[in-house]
Amino acid sequence: MIDILSLENDFEAVIFDCDGTLVHTPPVYADAWAAGFSLSGKPMSEAWYLMRAGMSEGVLMDAFEREFDVVLDRESVIATMRSHFLQNVHNVREVRAVAATVRRLAGLRPMAVASGGSREIVTATLQGTGLREYFDQVVTIDDVANPKPAPDLFLQAAALLGIEPARCVVFEDSEQGLEAARRAGMSAIDVNRLDLHEQQQLADECLSIRSVQAH
Repeated sequence: MIDILSLENDFEAVIFDCDGTLVHTPPVYADAWAAGFSLSGKPMSEAWYLMRAGMSEGVLMDAFEREFDVVLDRESVIATMRSHFLQNVHNVREVRAVAATVRRLAGLRPMAVASGGSREIVTATLQGTGLREYFDQVVTIDDVANPKPAPDLFLQAAALLGIEPARCVVFEDSEQGLEAARRAGMSAIDVNRLDLHEQQQLADECLSIRSVQAH
């Protein structure tokens, strides 16, 4: 099991992906993208999206056009998708073990979010789950030239935090994100490698520490 307490000693900053890492957004995104892609006259199944969860908007639309042989009105698709997501952002839930890690490390090390999502959606998601207050910086696809697996998002987050990339650790859930962390020269923790028992232990440990500190 990952010893989360060692992070404050082994690294100078912690960077978190958002969707699928901090918060469980795939079901909400699947519905939103289905609404957006329906403008093309081609239905999108939830299973199709879930196999590609974590892709940036542009990359996902590239895949849809290629596989369904359509040309999307991208501006309309994005507007519809984002509107649908924001209308249902109240259904987004935090990933408990990772959110507990954030709360445990709050104030101990600088932290950032580096997400391939739009600033509009990432901000609404973090605020809706009460997690925004814990982060010193939030970097989104709107702030960089290239999406994951390019290292741009993580390098920008490290620069804004003022920490060398090699002294940052990344929490990620997607292959693209893990590859981006490697290209940025950062250590990475794949949250999918934590089984449910480990996640529960991690959450309970962090919450217990906070309770002791409060007294």
